Amino acid sequence: MRHRLLGIIVTAIVLGLSVVMAAAVNQGQENIGIFGGKSGNVPFPHRQHQDRIKDCNVCHSVFPQETEAIKKLKETGTLKAKKVMNLQCIKCHKQEKKAGKPHGPVTCKTCHVK
Repeated sequence: MRHRLLGIIVTAIVLGLSVVMAAAVNQGQENIGIFGGKSGNVPFPHRQHQDRIKDCNVCHSVFPQETEAIKKLKETGTLKAKKVMNLQCIKCHKQEKKAGKPHGPVTCKTCHVK
């Protein structure tokens, strides 16, 4: 009986730690510098977006989760200029603004830093 109870406790602890570790691994970087082309790079509060959006595929359905993904896709012509901004960032920010919720910038120059 004791061994069984001990086994259940150990299993619960291991599962709990696994969930915590998996969540930490999936957080990604707190802030990321995104390639922004001629307009200048974009400092991106990645963790803040993860906490708010929850579903990584909202953004990563357009570009993979890898370093310099947007730059690589633009260089190969796979990702057209302004696609991320117009179809992802600005669109979402404007929807949140229209809904009366806290939102990010809705103009290009607010994010791009030369």
